[in-house]
Amino acid sequence: MPSPCPALPPLPSHIEAALWRGHAMGRAHASVMASGHAALDAVLPDGGWPCQSLTEILSRQTGQGEWRLLQPVLQRLCAQGGQLILVGPPLQPFLPALWQADLPADRLIRVEAHTPAERLWVTEQALKSDCVSAVLSWLPQARPEHMRRLHACAAQHAGLLFAFRPEQARQESSAAPLRLSLSLQAFPHALCVDVFKRKGPVLSEPIVLSAWPSKMQALLRARQRRPLAPALPAPALASPTHHAPLDRIVASSLA
Repeated sequence: MPSPCPALPPLPSHIEAALWRGHAMGRAHASVMASGHAALDAVLPDGGWPCQSLTEILSRQTGQGEWRLLQPVLQRLCAQGGQLILVGPPLQPFLPALWQADLPADRLIRVEAHTPAERLWVTEQALKSDCVSAVLSWLPQARPEHMRRLHACAAQHAGLLFAFRPEQARQESSAAPLRLSLSLQAFPHALCVDVFKRKGPVLSEPIVLSAWPSKMQALLRARQRRPLAPALPAPALASPTHHAPLDRIVASSLA
């Protein structure tokens, strides 16, 4: 019968403080910023988006609620005078909507970058800037080694780094300590956030966020209560004789 393994000696206090055990929620070594969604903060290590780190947001297609998810923290950064850099967004940001969300155009820097090498280079340069509060980078073709490099660069940046990637990247390895998948539910299109990688126990189900501004929520509720109006019949085509007086005026002006 084998003898039992001897008990391991206690770890030094500084190592014990840095150790993360998989059954417990990990702690970030840097600061965090509250996401603005209480249900999401409750499942994020230290209760917010990690600074000096890489956060991955995956979705099946662009425009699946990325701005709605990040709007609270980005709004707070802009209110504090911060700058946001958008690297290679696939869709042109709709500035009136962003202004309504308290994200003024003078706080946004949009950089056109098309090839994977361009996107990575611009993202790295943005992370080296002390005046940038958050970097939002769309990286549809990034590989695992690229994500390792960006995570290392993010460790030297005091702000936030969000990398947007396609849902297929979920099957790939990634150095990002925090990875989540974003999708929309049926009308009224609540946000469904699946935090599938974090320093903590595996979540049993996704987090559902309404994530609509209060005015929009009131409008959606009114739309749900209001019955749909019957479809109007298509207008009949007017006969040529109905336009005879107008035709004579146009003809005389051209004579």
